[in-house]
Amino acid sequence: MIESWNHFLKSQGATTDGGTVLHYGDPAAERAAAENGTIVADLSQLGVIAFRGEDTATFLQGQLTNDVRTLQADSAQWSGYCSAKGRLLGNFLMWRQNEDYCLQLSGDILPDVLRRLSMFILRAKVKGRDASDETVRLVVAGKQALAAVNAAMGAVPAAAMHSVAAEAGQVVRLGDDKFVLSIAPDHAAAVWQALRQSATPVGAPVWDWLRLSAGIPMIVSATQEQFVPQMINLEIIGGVSFQKGCYPGQEIVARSQYLGKLKRRMFLAHVDAEAAPGDNLYSADIEGQATGTVVNTAPAPEGGFDLLAVAQVESAATQVLHLKAADGAALTLKPLPYAPLPE
Repeated sequence: MIESWNHFLKSQGATTDGGTVLHYGDPAAERAAAENGTIVADLSQLGVIAFRGEDTATFLQGQLTNDVRTLQADSAQWSGYCSAKGRLLGNFLMWRQNEDYCLQLSGDILPDVLRRLSMFILRAKVKGRDASDETVRLVVAGKQALAAVNAAMGAVPAAAMHSVAAEAGQVVRLGDDKFVLSIAPDHAAAVWQALRQSATPVGAPVWDWLRLSAGIPMIVSATQEQFVPQMINLEIIGGVSFQKGCYPGQEIVARSQYLGKLKRRMFLAHVDAEAAPGDNLYSADIEGQATGTVVNTAPAPEGGFDLLAVAQVESAATQVLHLKAADGAALTLKPLPYAPLPE
């Protein structure tokens, strides 16, 4: 987190830990605001890798799961980066800002992902860097989000997964009521104060809950190389192109799509116990082995934790899933806000 921005957020009542805003004094009230109102959250816990150079689009096209050639200056996309075995090393929200292709991802995996991507640049005219502290990134979500962002930034994209440049920075629209702002540091305090007129500041766990409730997964250190993209519904949210050329793991990703029915999928669930990414799930039909893995978690407004988890489709449909052990806390499945694609 930019040090001056850290001091500013603390002056606004933030409690921070290692560059992550935990809360603004009343986590329960913040969770309630996320359910019923409009919120603004700092995203310093996430990292940004920026690529620049005349070969950038071609380079990223050969590395990522989505069709980077379609990423225009006014668009945004979800994407992923796989190992040669088709397992996700990371996933991103991508947009273009000035000369850069920006990839926002979990901050704990940024050094590893940047290092691995940089290994394949070779003679291409492109350079990658950690650009996390070059901008202040905020997310605004809720009923008044569109009006709040328009008032603070002076522009909003007309449709989801589109982007627009404003004087203060870039505005990326994730949906009807969710926006990510990538702001020049010298504009950040003024934008924040403008957003505060109609949005409640919340800590990172509250945004995590909104994100996972929307069915948007995030690969973290504990879950790297565990899932092919379809297991975390990346193709459902538009993060995989099956028409583009080759990239690491492409054959395996394509095989998972076209040959047979996927046996593991991502589900949304609630559990009345503390959960963390990488925790195993168990069910009675698979004795002695895990039937699934927790992808992301966040404290739920009603207590306990909501989570995204990848599990055996058959087990999720016919059995009760349990956290960490066969007799662990039981999960209650919840509907995702999007329909699965036809198998």
